[in-house]
Amino acid sequence: MKADRRSFIRTAAVAAAGTIITPEVFSIGKSGISPADKIRVALIGGNSMGWNDLDSFLKNKEVECVALCDVDRNVLNKRTDDVVKLRGTKPRLYVDYRKMLESKDIDVVIIGTPDHWHCLMLVDSLESGKHVYVEKPIGNSIAEINIMQKAVRKHGKMVQVGQWQRSQPHFVDAINFLRSGKLGRIRVCKAWSFVDWKGAVPKVPDSPVPEGVDYDRWLGPAPKRPFNKNRFHFTWRWYWEYAGGLMTDWGVHLIDYILYGMNRAVPKSVMAVGGKYAFPDDDMVTPDTMTAVYDFNDFMMIWEHTIGIGLGNWKRPHGMAYTGENGTLVLDRQGWEVFPDKNRMEAVPLQKNVGVGLDLHVRNFLDCLQNNTPQKLNAGIDIGRNVALVAQMGNIAFRTGEKVYWNDAKQQFDSAAANKLITPVYNNGYTLPRY
Repeated sequence: MKADRRSFIRTAAVAAAGTIITPEVFSIGKSGISPADKIRVALIGGNSMGWNDLDSFLKNKEVECVALCDVDRNVLNKRTDDVVKLRGTKPRLYVDYRKMLESKDIDVVIIGTPDHWHCLMLVDSLESGKHVYVEKPIGNSIAEINIMQKAVRKHGKMVQVGQWQRSQPHFVDAINFLRSGKLGRIRVCKAWSFVDWKGAVPKVPDSPVPEGVDYDRWLGPAPKRPFNKNRFHFTWRWYWEYAGGLMTDWGVHLIDYILYGMNRAVPKSVMAVGGKYAFPDDDMVTPDTMTAVYDFNDFMMIWEHTIGIGLGNWKRPHGMAYTGENGTLVLDRQGWEVFPDKNRMEAVPLQKNVGVGLDLHVRNFLDCLQNNTPQKLNAGIDIGRNVALVAQMGNIAFRTGEKVYWNDAKQQFDSAAANKLITPVYNNGYTLPRY
């Protein structure tokens, strides 16, 4: 008997064991979309990318926003107005996401919170039977990202990670060219982010919690500390307790495409140098300038970032470069091109970006939900986990000041200092999920 689509949305599963999923496992079949047959989504974290994600979901007629959750009621009020303007319906509002997850009419949860909350929220969403769209990086530690991967495999729900460049056509075209072999053997890859629009974060004194903000709930498993606006909206990403600085912000997007292009996942070792060279006396804790070098045995990858400078490699503020024996392919969000080494190959002029990557990424997720094809997700949990691991390795090398070697079988480093940074300490009564 052909399953209806509402039944599918509630029960579609991914094989719990193994990393390779065959289409035969998911042969529930297709069904049409009618006005009464909606994909009902709920958003946790309504600022910045959380809202951008929901806005992209709502561009699709089959999507309905039924709930919003945020610890800041000012954000809740603003996003409620935004949803009403877009769709004319008012979602239910929550401050505690766990209460929201009790609702049976939610099919998909969008997680757009600071990184230190991702693991708990993803696991809780899966345990409540929801599919998930989670922002990158998937977690804020190696232990968390491994737990998240295991949880997805156990619960069998579809999870798309917000690495939307995986759905951007010109990025895919660039990788297809790379894999044609025309560049020759690739020896060096670079990824970089030079952020000139970001300046210093001046130190400010602690202050009372703003009206309407549940600050204790915002901290969650992070260490208890007085409220400071620098550690709240947006700028939380410059503090280790909540995120990993530019390495996990921009780096996850860009390093992902090095791993994808080179068809690799785990480096042998990494070393990193850097510090607060641009703004040594401001309030940021993560480095404003950093270089990490990864050894993959037969090629190396170099990550570079700096804040306050916008002229990066190949005169691009961000990008990736794959240097082979015949030439170099340079790729960024505007397009890709190839520069020959002498006359060993023909140049390829700039191939420009076409389409909106985030919208295409969300559409891919919805298509996979509707057609029960998790194997066609453009950025499933394994992709999210692999690049988050590499980014965390770079930050750990920087924080320890050591060249660290990774044992993938044991999921640990050769360094006691580095291993101490694998598993976070959860505070305030929260516990790290067990999987």
